[in-house]
Amino acid sequence: MQLPQYKTITRLTSEIKGTLEQGFRFETVIGEVSNFKPHYSGHWYFTLKDTGAQISCCMWAGNNKKINFTPKDGSQIVVTGSVTVYPPRGNYQLDITDMKNTGVGDLQVAFEFLKEKLGKEGLFEPARKREIRTFPSKIGIVTSPTGAAFQDMISVANRRFPLVELILAPAKVQGEGAATSIANGIASLNEIEDIDVIIIGRGGGSLEDLWAFNEEVTARAVFNSRIPVISAVGHEVDFTISDFVADIRAATPTAAMELVTPDKMKVEAVLHDFMNNFESNLTANLMGKKDSVFRFINSPVVKTPVNIIKMNSQKLDLAMMRLENTMNTSLKDLKNRVNSAILHLKSNDHNRILKKGFVFVTQNDKFIKSSQELRLTDQFQMNFLTGKFLLKVIMDKVNSDITAFKIKLERIEKISELLEDQDLDLEQAIKLYEEGMTLSQDCLKSLQAAEVRITELKNSFNTL
Repeated sequence: MQLPQYKTITRLTSEIKGTLEQGFRFETVIGEVSNFKPHYSGHWYFTLKDTGAQISCCMWAGNNKKINFTPKDGSQIVVTGSVTVYPPRGNYQLDITDMKNTGVGDLQVAFEFLKEKLGKEGLFEPARKREIRTFPSKIGIVTSPTGAAFQDMISVANRRFPLVELILAPAKVQGEGAATSIANGIASLNEIEDIDVIIIGRGGGSLEDLWAFNEEVTARAVFNSRIPVISAVGHEVDFTISDFVADIRAATPTAAMELVTPDKMKVEAVLHDFMNNFESNLTANLMGKKDSVFRFINSPVVKTPVNIIKMNSQKLDLAMMRLENTMNTSLKDLKNRVNSAILHLKSNDHNRILKKGFVFVTQNDKFIKSSQELRLTDQFQMNFLTGKFLLKVIMDKVNSDITAFKIKLERIEKISELLEDQDLDLEQAIKLYEEGMTLSQDCLKSLQAAEVRITELKNSFNTL
């Protein structure tokens, strides 16, 4: 039995190559340039297309040196060349030997027309651009769920700020119906109350690949969004209509996510600065008051006449030591808690971190980014996942005690000066002496009250 004869792929491709290359030599065609790429070797590679079809083209360096212009995406040209076949891939292309520029292509004309129209309506005005929150809690994304751009944005968010929540509105980003799909995605995200910013975008491509972001329906959806929008379409060299309408234009989807997410390392540094500054300021304040008490206790007027005042001085000294020890222990415990929280932040993913706790400081409706911005005399707030902690009340009590303590010290110093006056009669000296003892006892009580305040502060932090 005779076996049937088969052609190999190589033979079939060779026959096709011969037919095409012999039958389509020195063809002159007109079309619009797309995806133009000049190679470092000097060769040009691009696509020539019209509304019905497209063909890959190449123009070798020896031929394009004779051309007095460089084609751009969207320009319309007339070329002369021959069809060639590349057998390893089974592709055919147009090998161009001559090129003439005839003007701008249809897509480029449509782009410029819409850009001018929307510009006149005020959609590009800088005054309407909105700022992006420094610490967003939720970020909306309108893109293809299967594209590399979405995976890149997830990776950046997890690396920089794992606490942020990403909400995807899946959309077509290329082809028929893509513009409407993008507009619907923006609208659906605007129905969610607590989204802070929306990123729309996709990876790079030709002008027609990115065209959904150049359509009017997309532009108006961006303009009408109540939530700030970042446009991140293609590569750095690609510009679309949505870039001009959006609040911010990012070169790539990855760059957009880096723009809206804070660096967790910088957040940790701010927390460390806050705790170190809080400890040093409080210690300095305490030492200043301690010095004032010691100066009064060691003054000749107080040491010489009365053993009772000596005893009270000793009590004051012991109270100050207990107060200082308690404060140091409280601050050390507080610092250990913060350091432990930071270690947990580094070692856990964002879902577990949200359950275990995170804190940021606000004062006068502003985020405190560094310790230099914090005013300890004003109310400031530590915000946790399950609540908020105000430090104003305790600081007010401490400031009140400090003010009363200062007034009593000033009176004691005045009494000391009067007792040194030799012209005082016995009755006046006794009255001043009794008043001095009373004020000394009050000073001791004030320090004991301060110690109680510190205990309250420690207990407040322990309940967090």
